[in-house]
Amino acid sequence: MARFTLPRDIYYGSKSLDVLKTLKGKKAIIVVGGGSMKRFGFLDKAVDYLKEAGMEVKLFEGVEPDPSVETVMKGAQAMREFEPDWIISMGGGSPIDAAKAMWAFYEYPNTTFEDLITPFNFPELRTKAKFCAIPSTSGTATEVTAFSVITDYAKGIKYPLADFNITPDVAIVDPDLAETMPKKLTAHTGMDAMTHAVEAYVSTLHSDFTDPLALHAIKIIHNEIKKSFDGDKAAREHMHNAQCLAGMAFSNALLGIVHSMAHKTGAAYSGGHIVHGCANAMYLPKVIKYNSKNEEAAKRYAEIAEFMGLKGNSTGELVDALINELKSMNKELEIPSCIKDYEGGIIDETEFNSKLKDVAALAIGDACTGSNPRVPTQEEMEKLLTACYYDKEIDF
Repeated sequence: MARFTLPRDIYYGSKSLDVLKTLKGKKAIIVVGGGSMKRFGFLDKAVDYLKEAGMEVKLFEGVEPDPSVETVMKGAQAMREFEPDWIISMGGGSPIDAAKAMWAFYEYPNTTFEDLITPFNFPELRTKAKFCAIPSTSGTATEVTAFSVITDYAKGIKYPLADFNITPDVAIVDPDLAETMPKKLTAHTGMDAMTHAVEAYVSTLHSDFTDPLALHAIKIIHNEIKKSFDGDKAAREHMHNAQCLAGMAFSNALLGIVHSMAHKTGAAYSGGHIVHGCANAMYLPKVIKYNSKNEEAAKRYAEIAEFMGLKGNSTGELVDALINELKSMNKELEIPSCIKDYEGGIIDETEFNSKLKDVAALAIGDACTGSNPRVPTQEEMEKLLTACYYDKEIDF
């Protein structure tokens, strides 16, 4: 038996933020990030709509990119003091991910972070509150997924938390919020969404329910991401929908080692963080080449290439065409080809190599590795990461 889980309601299209007026409850807490939702007026609108719905409203502001365990605990404490029956989170993936984890600690104060690291080990939620997610970026799709990524900065590790309990009750996919994204964020989040869809399609847990969502997302992203990057409003709306479709696919089919590697390299180095979507974009072509040694995975990559309109006379040629097209997309979106070139070389080569063995081991143990079509050995993961650092060819 398998399971397919989505939010109860997904509202989409311009002005869908208005739906907040219709929520039923007494108290709502809004979890937001660094201030863009306030600057562009969306936070004030949300507060006004919730008050119009008859709710008392509290704000929890300042969730950082790559939210920390400490921020999650502070938010949960604020919730326990306020006792909301709606948790509303708006902004990029970070505040929504943080709010999902806060939700668990709000309802179960004695739960520990270590309890939640084990995939699909959350306690039963909705004993105190329901959850509404409103994304402002077109990539993570956390508004429709059973996932949250929280960083333990003391250990330098990003933990993907996974449980169907944290799939939001309501998702509001309003493209008006996504129009505020700067170009670099548009590129990174867009390729994050592409990675979600590609990994979901080749995942060992893909199904008849997830395949159409993944393929349609891939087609839209392939056609619209460059136009969205260049500021086209219609393309931004298409991308906002596409990332949501990709999220529905991967939340149920799960992901693969592109995400395992991105999770474990993201906060591992003293020079700075590797932004998640950028990491996925850099690693995806290498992982496709590695996974294509698996016959079934190669066949499915070839299907993706054909669906994108790429040409090839054999499975191998189609896989190579897909890899080359993704590299070309990265170049158009001003995304570097390897970690060494990331942000002008902020990830030190000596530090990268000194941590290679440990980072590889952590990536193998990541929750996303189990559904990858080819499970790497320690040696293979080290080679993969090295290829991603130096932009080396994959031949193993």
